[in-house]
Formats: sequence, C-alpha cells, structure tokens
Amino acid sequence: MTEQRAQSETMPGPDNPGFGLYLHWPFCMAKCPYCDFNSHVRHKPVDQKRFARAMIAELSQYAERQRAAGLNKTVTSVFFGGGTPSLMQPAIVADLLDAIAKLWPVDADAEITLEANPTSVEADHFKGYAAAGVNRVSLGVQSLHDEQLRFLGRLHSADEARAAIALAQTHFPRMSFDLIYARPKQTPDDWAKELEEAVSLAADHLSLYQLTIEQDTPFFALYRNGKFDLPDEDTSVALYQMTHDVLEANGMPAYEISNHAKPGFESRHNLTYWRYGDYVGVGAGAHGRLTFPTGRIATANERHPESWLKRVEEQGTGAITEDGLSPEEQGDEFLIMGLRVKEGINLDRYALLAGRSMDWDKVDDLIGLGLIERQGNNRIRATRAGFLVLNSLVAALA
Repeated sequence: MTEQRAQSETMPGPDNPGFGLYLHWPFCMAKCPYCDFNSHVRHKPVDQKRFARAMIAELSQYAERQRAAGLNKTVTSVFFGGGTPSLMQPAIVADLLDAIAKLWPVDADAEITLEANPTSVEADHFKGYAAAGVNRVSLGVQSLHDEQLRFLGRLHSADEARAAIALAQTHFPRMSFDLIYARPKQTPDDWAKELEEAVSLAADHLSLYQLTIEQDTPFFALYRNGKFDLPDEDTSVALYQMTHDVLEANGMPAYEISNHAKPGFESRHNLTYWRYGDYVGVGAGAHGRLTFPTGRIATANERHPESWLKRVEEQGTGAITEDGLSPEEQGDEFLIMGLRVKEGINLDRYALLAGRSMDWDKVDDLIGLGLIERQGNNRIRATRAGFLVLNSLVAALA
C-alpha cells in the first residue's frame, strides 16, 4: 500500500466488529466436485487488469456513498477470496491495495488475507503478495493424503501442500490452512493422526470443515447414485468431538464452530462477519452488509464474472440487489452469525438490532438442555453440544 496507514484504532473485539472489505476473484484452474462457491474455469487468459479496474470502480462508489452519508470508516481487514485469488498477479493485488488505501484510512494493524491453493506455480507468487501488503494467507490444503486429494478433485499433492505451508510461513506473519473431514471411510483414528500432523505444520490457525454434499455439484449426483458413502451420524459426531479435543489439547481451541486458533490469531476479517459488522463486498457474486443513517442494507452482486464486469463498466456497480433489512431480519442474522462463535452474543445489541428483547423463557429452556450458557448479565453463547445443533438453536431463539 502506497498511502500511509492510519494510526491503529482500538483492536476489534466482541462489541467492536471492525470494518472489512471482501474482494472476490471468481476464477479457478479447475472446479472441485464438492464446491458450490461462485467459481469459474476459463480456458483463455483472464484480463486481470480489466477485472481489477472494475473492482476499484465498485470500491470507489461504496467509499463515496459512505462519505456522502458522513460516515468515516477505517478499514480493519481486507480479504481476497474466491475462486482462487492466488491466480492473480502480485502486481494486480498491489494495485487493488493501493486503491483501497486511497479510498479509506487503513488501520496500521489491518489484517490483509489472501486465499491460495498450494500448487507450485501459485506458491511462487507469495513473495510478491507479501511485498504488496498481504500479511496473512489462507491455504486450501483440504487433506494431507494423496488419495483423498484425488477424491476431492484437488490439483496438488500432499507434499506440495506441505511445501506451500512451509513457504507461506517464510513470507507471512500469519498463516492458516483448511482441511475437510468426515470423508468416505474416514475413522476417528485416521483423523486424529491427520490432525496431529496438521498441528505440527500449522503456524497459528486451522479451518476444519465437515464434508457436506451440496446441490448442483458433481458430488451431489455421485452421492445420490450411491457412488460413495459418508460416515454415519455417530461417526460424524465422534470426528467433530475429536477435532475439538485434539486442537484444544494443542493450544488451538475453537473460537468458531469450524475454526481453531492460538489465542490472538483468530481471523479478524471473519470475526467482522460473525460479530455482525459492516463490510463491503466487490467482485462477481460478492455480498456485503453496510449500515447507513437510513438503515442497514444487504448487497448481492451478479454472479457471472463477465456479466458482472459489463454491469460495473456500464453502471459503476455489479450489485443486482440492495435490500433494506428490517429489525427482525437484523436480529435473526445477528443470531445466525453470532452464535457460531465461542464468545457468543451481546443481548443488549440484539435488542437494539431486533427491536425486541430476547425471550428469556426460551433461553432458560436451552440453558436447561445444556445447549446455551450465560456469561454475565448480557451475553449468551452456545456450548459445544449446542454447536452440534446450531441451526435448531438459532430457530428456537429467532
């Protein structure tokens, strides 16, 4: 970033979500069979400079709207997601970060994350990303076993993943990687061994997701036609419990239902989401949540990359919907997001957003069932047992 960063504000916390920017790079080398994200494969080179100019145009119009509304926001996190942002040239990332620094004050301690795949070609970009201002990388490892990587449709090997992890640790002060578990025929013992290796490789953060079968993915048809089976419910629960036990024993407790970190190394950007903070979303398929004096809005962009690009070039924005959120909708979203994190939610803020107080009879019932616990007079959080039935928990309180 070429502009001087703002002096560090108070570090974001449970009641100070921060302000984030999400930039979606929708292109991948190949589409993974389990993935339902907005990602696309292009067999011709992508005009990266053109897409970057469109992202900057979108960022500019949001910054101008905030200034016109008298809002003085300081960026506390930037997240390059996808798709595969590590297909971007480092110079493009630098241009985007430089533009951001001209549009908003950027906190001196801002977290700048880029998602990456651990192929050797993309790993070569790490030095350039660090020079551009990226200070955290999130690697899509998914497994440390070659046969499982092939099943998941990944293009890298386990050794390439280990090499990318080591390389990332030489260039970035913070690093995370993802793994997928509850895979076919996976036993708790198998997963425990993989977790122990993951902990030995990890610097400070791990994201550990159970394999889910989403509609409109190749895995959906294969699973429906009996081509593979997933662990049964009891095994899935055992795998989940083991995940928490192993990571807690190694000093990386869960701070969110699927995310584990050493204290102080939590993903600040994702916490902005879970704490129901404001964030701008730009790029094909990106979403945002922004609060103006007139109320809180939800934005959603055109998903198809080239259609998004044309829309931005013609209209200055790729948004296809911009909806005002009612107090009831805000309260529900606050519950859905906030109960995912171990710190839980502030009930005073819930009442302010939702326009009504929490139903204490329901809270007491859930406490009695061991699914929720109180923290002081104005906070509640889900227990580990509550995490296992989180959707039902939210439905009971919403």
